[in-house]
Amino acid sequence: AGLNPYARILVEEAYRRGIDVQIDDASSGLFTLSHGGRKIRCKESLTDLTSSISMSLCQDKSLTHKTLSLAGLNVPTQQLAGNADDNLAFLEEHGRIVVKPLDGEQGNGVAVDLDTFEQVQVAVEAARSFDHRVLLESFHSGLDLRIVVIGFEMVAAAIRRPAQVIGDGHHSILQLI
Repeated sequence: AGLNPYARILVEEAYRRGIDVQIDDASSGLFTLSHGGRKIRCKESLTDLTSSISMSLCQDKSLTHKTLSLAGLNVPTQQLAGNADDNLAFLEEHGRIVVKPLDGEQGNGVAVDLDTFEQVQVAVEAARSFDHRVLLESFHSGLDLRIVVIGFEMVAAAIRRPAQVIGDGHHSILQLI
Protein backbone atom coordinates (compact mmCIF):
# COMPACT_ATOMS: atom_id res chain seq x y z
CA ALA A 1 0.00 0.00 0.00
CA GLY A 2 1.21 3.50 -0.80
CA LEU A 3 3.60 2.48 -3.58
CA ASN A 4 3.28 4.07 -7.00
CA PRO A 5 2.03 1.82 -9.83
CA TYR A 6 5.51 0.97 -11.17
CA ALA A 7 6.88 -0.02 -7.76
CA ARG A 8 3.71 -2.01 -7.09
CA ILE A 9 4.18 -3.97 -10.33
CA LEU A 10 7.73 -4.89 -9.33
CA VAL A 11 6.72 -5.85 -5.80
CA GLU A 12 3.86 -8.02 -7.08
CA GLU A 13 6.19 -9.72 -9.58
CA ALA A 14 8.74 -10.33 -6.83
CA TYR A 15 6.07 -11.98 -4.65
CA ARG A 16 4.95 -14.08 -7.65
CA ARG A 17 8.55 -15.29 -8.07
CA GLY A 18 8.98 -16.10 -4.37
CA ILE A 19 11.25 -13.14 -3.65
CA ASP A 20 10.93 -11.56 -0.20
CA VAL A 21 9.97 -7.90 -0.17
CA GLN A 22 10.50 -5.39 2.62
CA ILE A 23 8.80 -2.02 2.15
CA ASP A 24 11.29 0.49 3.58
CA ASP A 25 9.37 3.70 2.84
CA ALA A 26 6.25 3.40 0.69
CA SER A 27 5.77 7.15 0.21
CA SER A 28 9.32 7.38 -1.23
CA GLY A 29 8.92 4.15 -3.20
CA LEU A 30 11.78 2.47 -1.31
CA PHE A 31 11.77 -1.29 -0.88
CA THR A 32 14.28 -4.14 -0.59
CA LEU A 33 14.16 -7.43 -2.47
CA SER A 34 15.81 -10.44 -0.77
CA HIS A 35 16.44 -13.88 -2.25
CA GLY A 36 19.05 -16.52 -1.46
CA GLY A 37 20.98 -14.23 0.86
CA ARG A 38 21.20 -11.45 -1.73
CA LYS A 39 19.52 -8.07 -1.24
CA ILE A 40 18.77 -5.39 -3.77
CA ARG A 41 17.39 -2.00 -2.75
CA CYS A 42 14.91 -0.35 -5.04
CA LYS A 43 13.37 3.07 -5.45
CA GLU A 44 10.24 2.75 -7.54
CA SER A 45 11.43 1.00 -10.73
CA LEU A 46 15.15 1.63 -10.13
CA THR A 47 17.55 -0.70 -8.33
CA ASP A 48 21.04 -0.60 -6.87
CA LEU A 49 22.07 -2.14 -10.19
CA THR A 50 20.78 0.73 -12.33
CA SER A 51 23.81 2.58 -13.65
CA SER A 52 24.15 6.33 -13.86
CA ILE A 53 24.47 5.92 -17.64
CA SER A 54 21.10 4.18 -17.74
CA MET A 55 19.60 6.96 -15.62
CA SER A 56 20.98 9.58 -18.00
CA LEU A 57 19.58 7.74 -21.00
CA CYS A 58 16.15 7.49 -19.42
CA GLN A 59 15.89 11.07 -18.20
CA ASP A 60 17.34 12.91 -21.22
CA LYS A 61 14.75 12.37 -23.94
CA SER A 62 17.11 13.43 -26.73
CA LEU A 63 19.63 10.76 -25.64
CA THR A 64 16.82 8.20 -25.45
CA HIS A 65 15.74 9.23 -28.96
CA LYS A 66 19.27 8.85 -30.37
CA THR A 67 19.79 5.49 -28.64
CA LEU A 68 16.52 4.06 -29.94
CA SER A 69 17.19 5.41 -33.43
CA LEU A 70 20.68 3.88 -33.50
CA ALA A 71 19.10 0.56 -32.47
CA GLY A 72 17.00 0.71 -35.66
CA LEU A 73 13.66 1.63 -34.09
CA ASN A 74 11.26 4.12 -35.66
CA VAL A 75 11.20 7.29 -33.61
CA PRO A 76 9.24 10.53 -33.99
CA THR A 77 10.86 13.60 -35.51
CA GLN A 78 12.25 15.73 -32.72
CA GLN A 79 13.82 19.15 -32.24
CA LEU A 80 14.47 21.58 -29.41
CA ALA A 81 11.85 24.28 -29.01
CA GLY A 82 13.19 27.55 -30.30
CA ASN A 83 11.76 30.92 -31.08
CA ALA A 84 8.13 31.35 -32.08
CA ASP A 85 8.90 31.09 -35.82
CA ASP A 86 10.84 27.83 -35.35
CA ASN A 87 8.07 26.32 -33.24
CA LEU A 88 5.40 27.37 -35.73
CA ALA A 89 7.39 25.90 -38.64
CA PHE A 90 7.68 22.56 -36.79
CA LEU A 91 3.94 22.55 -36.07
CA GLU A 92 3.09 23.38 -39.68
CA GLU A 93 5.40 20.62 -40.95
CA HIS A 94 3.85 17.94 -38.70
CA GLY A 95 0.29 19.19 -38.11
CA ARG A 96 0.08 17.67 -34.62
CA ILE A 97 2.91 17.64 -32.12
CA VAL A 98 4.01 16.74 -28.59
CA VAL A 99 5.78 19.17 -26.26
CA LYS A 100 7.89 17.86 -23.36
CA PRO A 101 10.73 18.91 -21.09
CA LEU A 102 14.03 17.41 -22.23
CA ASP A 103 14.81 16.06 -18.76
CA GLY A 104 11.89 14.76 -16.77
CA GLU A 105 9.84 11.81 -15.72
CA GLN A 106 6.34 10.50 -15.11
CA GLY A 107 4.82 12.70 -17.81
CA ASN A 108 5.38 15.95 -15.93
CA GLY A 109 5.16 18.90 -18.30
CA VAL A 110 4.19 16.78 -21.32
CA ALA A 111 1.40 17.94 -23.64
CA VAL A 112 0.24 15.74 -26.52
CA ASP A 113 -1.72 16.11 -29.75
CA LEU A 114 -1.34 19.87 -30.05
CA ASP A 115 -2.54 21.34 -33.32
CA THR A 116 -2.63 25.10 -32.77
CA PHE A 117 0.24 27.51 -32.31
CA GLU A 118 -1.38 28.90 -29.15
CA GLN A 119 -1.50 25.42 -27.60
CA VAL A 120 2.16 24.90 -28.46
CA GLN A 121 3.29 28.19 -26.93
CA VAL A 122 1.37 27.53 -23.69
CA ALA A 123 2.75 23.96 -23.53
CA VAL A 124 6.33 25.15 -24.11
CA GLU A 125 6.07 27.58 -21.20
CA ALA A 126 4.54 24.88 -18.97
CA ALA A 127 7.29 22.40 -19.90
CA ARG A 128 9.95 25.00 -19.06
CA SER A 129 8.86 24.84 -15.42
CA PHE A 130 10.36 21.32 -15.39
CA ASP A 131 13.42 21.96 -17.60
CA HIS A 132 14.50 25.07 -19.51
CA ARG A 133 15.23 22.78 -22.49
CA VAL A 134 12.01 21.75 -24.22
CA LEU A 135 11.48 19.26 -27.04
CA LEU A 136 8.98 19.30 -29.86
CA GLU A 137 8.09 15.92 -31.36
CA SER A 138 5.86 14.84 -34.18
CA PHE A 139 2.64 13.32 -32.79
CA HIS A 140 1.61 9.83 -33.84
CA SER A 141 -1.73 8.50 -32.65
CA GLY A 142 -1.84 5.19 -30.83
CA LEU A 143 -1.65 3.81 -27.34
CA ASP A 144 0.61 5.24 -24.64
CA LEU A 145 2.14 2.08 -23.22
CA ARG A 146 4.36 1.54 -20.22
CA ILE A 147 6.07 -1.84 -20.35
CA VAL A 148 8.00 -3.45 -17.49
CA VAL A 149 10.72 -5.93 -18.46
CA ILE A 150 12.49 -8.08 -15.88
CA GLY A 151 15.22 -10.47 -16.95
CA PHE A 152 14.49 -9.85 -20.65
CA GLU A 153 10.87 -10.93 -20.10
CA MET A 154 7.89 -8.58 -20.27
CA VAL A 155 6.07 -8.96 -16.97
CA ALA A 156 3.57 -6.10 -17.16
CA ALA A 157 2.10 -3.58 -19.54
CA ALA A 158 -0.17 -0.66 -18.83
CA ILE A 159 -2.08 1.59 -21.18
CA ARG A 160 -1.87 5.16 -19.91
CA ARG A 161 -5.04 7.14 -20.46
CA PRO A 162 -5.81 10.65 -19.26
CA ALA A 163 -8.38 10.75 -16.49
CA GLN A 164 -11.86 11.61 -17.69
CA VAL A 165 -15.29 12.05 -16.19
CA ILE A 166 -18.57 11.79 -18.09
CA GLY A 167 -21.27 14.02 -16.71
CA ASP A 168 -24.89 12.99 -16.20
CA GLY A 169 -26.37 16.49 -16.03
CA HIS A 170 -27.28 16.10 -12.37
CA HIS A 171 -24.13 15.61 -10.31
CA SER A 172 -21.05 17.79 -9.86
CA ILE A 173 -17.67 16.62 -11.14
CA LEU A 174 -16.61 15.93 -7.55
CA GLN A 175 -19.68 13.76 -6.97
CA LEU A 176 -19.08 11.85 -10.22
CA ILE A 177 -15.46 11.17 -9.27
